[in-house]
Amino acid sequence: MGVRIEVSIAKQILTLTKASGESVSWPVSTAKNGVGERQGSGCTPRGSHQIRIKIGEGLVANTVFIGRRPTGEIYDANLGDQFPERDWILTRILWLSGTDVGFNRGGQRDTQRRYIYIHGTPDSEPMGRPLSHGCIRMRNQDLIELFDQVDAGTPVQISET
Repeated sequence: MGVRIEVSIAKQILTLTKASGESVSWPVSTAKNGVGERQGSGCTPRGSHQIRIKIGEGLVANTVFIGRRPTGEIYDANLGDQFPERDWILTRILWLSGTDVGFNRGGQRDTQRRYIYIHGTPDSEPMGRPLSHGCIRMRNQDLIELFDQVDAGTPVQISET
């Protein structure tokens, strides 16, 4: 079996299983609004996904993204204080695409069209608690480690258990 990612909503853990069968896990933060697939819900979608696009390779940790493009800013506490309402997307983006037609792919339930990512967040943000706007947040160094071990097409399973 190849490389794959599993996200446990209940445990707030992302696990990468390598081709060798070895696995490594990191704490994450999924949606404050719980699970769901509908556009505009602010929920983390469930089911089978894949990494559609990897964004940010080689950029420094804490690079700020808006609209999947680096802004030229590097996040720090002062920038956070200056823009307290921003939903910070930092360091890297793994843009997800649902693979379950009618459930998380297509229409008003399309993960990719909802811009659901695995992405970095300020290190001051807690992990292990659902606080995101729908995406899967990770610590920046954890995300860099994950990013370097996966490719576009890597399967991602998001489950409530």
